[in-house]
Amino acid sequence: MVDTPTADNPREPDISHSNPASREQWFGHPRQLARLFTTEMWERFGYYGMRALLTLYLTKHFLFSDNTTNGLYGGFTALVYLTPLIGGLIADRYLGSKRSVKFGAIMMSLGYFILCFGGDTAKPHATIDGQRYEVVVENAVDRPTSTGDEVRYVISGQDRLKVQGNDDGSVTLLKADGTTAQTLAKGAFQADADRSPLFVMIMLIGLSMICIGNGFFKPNISTMVGALYDQGDRRRDAGFTIFYMGINLGSLFSQLLCPFLADAVGWWAGFGLAAVGMLFSWSLIQFDGGRLSGYGERPEGADSSKDLFIYVGAAVAVPIAYFLFTNLMNSSASASEAHSIGEYLLGLSVMGKFLFGTFALSVPGILIWSFFNGNRSEFQMMIAAMVLIVFNVVFWTLFEQAGSSLTLFADRNTDLHVTSGFSISAGQTQFFNAIFIVLLAPLFSILWNALAKRGLEPPIPIKFGLALMGVGAGFLFLVWGTQFAGPDFKVALWWLAGLYLIHSVAELCISPVGLSMITKLSIARIVGMMMGVWFLSISIAQYVAGIVAQVASVETVGGQVTNLQVSLNTYAGVFTTIGWASVVFGGVLLLLAWPLKYLMHGVK
Repeated sequence: MVDTPTADNPREPDISHSNPASREQWFGHPRQLARLFTTEMWERFGYYGMRALLTLYLTKHFLFSDNTTNGLYGGFTALVYLTPLIGGLIADRYLGSKRSVKFGAIMMSLGYFILCFGGDTAKPHATIDGQRYEVVVENAVDRPTSTGDEVRYVISGQDRLKVQGNDDGSVTLLKADGTTAQTLAKGAFQADADRSPLFVMIMLIGLSMICIGNGFFKPNISTMVGALYDQGDRRRDAGFTIFYMGINLGSLFSQLLCPFLADAVGWWAGFGLAAVGMLFSWSLIQFDGGRLSGYGERPEGADSSKDLFIYVGAAVAVPIAYFLFTNLMNSSASASEAHSIGEYLLGLSVMGKFLFGTFALSVPGILIWSFFNGNRSEFQMMIAAMVLIVFNVVFWTLFEQAGSSLTLFADRNTDLHVTSGFSISAGQTQFFNAIFIVLLAPLFSILWNALAKRGLEPPIPIKFGLALMGVGAGFLFLVWGTQFAGPDFKVALWWLAGLYLIHSVAELCISPVGLSMITKLSIARIVGMMMGVWFLSISIAQYVAGIVAQVASVETVGGQVTNLQVSLNTYAGVFTTIGWASVVFGGVLLLLAWPLKYLMHGVK
C-alpha cells in the first residue's frame, strides 16, 4: 500500500514542547501516539473498505465497461495522492495539522456516506448493426459476488436470444431450442447500459469529496506524529513503524467486513460501514480530551479569519474534481482509439495531461536548477533521486493493479473457495496484502537491522531493483497458475494469494525507504518541492495503473463477461507482459546500482 508515513521529513514543524520521555508513555512512546495510531487506523478502515468495493460497484451496479471502470478508478486514486500536496501546504501556513485532519475526516465521511445512494441497478442494452436491443440478465444479483448462474438474453421482438461469447471474441445469439440465430464478429456486439444521470452524478460527487478530504487528512496526521518527538529522538522511526501498523490493521479488517456487508445486505451497507469508520476517526481527534493539546496547532502568526475562505475553497474544489472525473470518463474512448503516441496524448483527459505535463517539466527543471545552484555532489545526489523517482512510478503502476485488474480477475477467473464450505468475495482478496504486511514487516525490520550490523544491508537502489523484480515475479507466478485453471477457467485462490505474498515482500523493499531517501538526497532549499515530486510520481503511477488495467479490459454484458476463457487468456497475456517488463526494469536498476551509489555520496 502506498501509505508510507513521513518518518524523516525536515518540513515537519518544529513545535516546542516538553520532552515526551517525561510524560506518560505508551510502549515507550509518547502516549499521544496511541490516539494518532487509532485515528489513522479508522481512517484507513474507511478508505480501504471503500476501495475494496469501488471497482466491483462500477462494473456490477452501474454496469460501466472495464475500460471506463479502470480509467475512473485510476483517476480517482491519482487524485487521492495528488491533493495532499495542497492540503499539506494549507496546514503548514494557515490551519495547522489538527484542524486540517478534522476537516478532512468530515469531508471523507460525507463522501463515503454519499456513495451509499446508488439508486437502481443500471439496465443493460446492446447495439447490433446500429440497432438497439434490450438485454435481460437472469439470476443477476446486484452485489459484489454474483451467483455464477447469470444468463444473458437479447430481446428481439418476441424472441429471447441467449448471448454466448466465443473463444475468438465473436458473439453467438442462440434461439430457445439451442440453434444459432446469428453470429456476430468481434466488436459487432456493443454492450452498454442505461444509467440514471442523477445517481452517476451523486457517485462522482462522493468520490470528489473523498479526494478533497484526503488532501486535508493524509499528510497532516503524519506531521502530527512527527511532532511528538524532539529533533534527534531515536524513537522517531520506531514510532512511525507503529503508526504504519495502524494503517495496515485498519485496511485488513475493512477489506473483510465492508465486502461482507455489501454482499449480505447491499452496497449501501458496505459503504456505510466505511463512513462509520471515518466518523470514528474524526471523533477520536475531535474529542481527544486534551491529549493532543499543543500538537498540530495553528502556525504562529497565521490569520484565523482565512479559515472560512479555505473551507469554502474546499467546497468549490469538489465540482472541480467532479469535472475532472467526467472529463476522464469521456476521454477514455478517444484515447483508446488513438493510432499514434501523439493522438494518444491529445486524447488523454485533462487530469492525465496535467499529471504528465507537470512531471515532464518538473524533473528536468529541478535538475537544471540543481546544476546551476548546487555544488557537484548535490547535483549528483539529485540525479540519483530523480532516477529512483522514475523507477518508483513503474513499481506503483504495477503494484496498484490490486484494486482494478486483479480485483476483476478475482471476481471472474478465481475460485474463491478457501475450503469446501467457505469462500470469500473478490473484494475481500485485497486483505491478503494487508495481512502479509502485518506479518512480515517486523521480520523485515529485524532482517535489515541484522544486515546493517554486519555491513551487508543492501543500498537503496538495490532495494528498489529487488522490489521491481518482485512485483514482476508476482504477476508471473499468477500467470503460471493460469495453466492449472479448471474447466470453469478459474484458478485456485492460493495462486492469487501467492501473488499478494510476493508483492508484499516487494513492497517492504521499497515503501519504507522512499520518503526518507528523498529527504536525504535533496538539496535542503528545495526538499519541499522534491517531496511534492515524489507524491506526484505516486499520483502518476495511480493514473497509469488505470491505463494498464484498461489494456486488460474484457467485453461484458450486464456486468458479466460472456466467455471466461477469453477473460482468462486476456488477463494472462497482460500479466505476462507487465510481469516480464517489471523484471527487466528491476534488472536495469540493479545494473545501475553501482553508479547510483557513487552519485548518492554515502546516503543509505
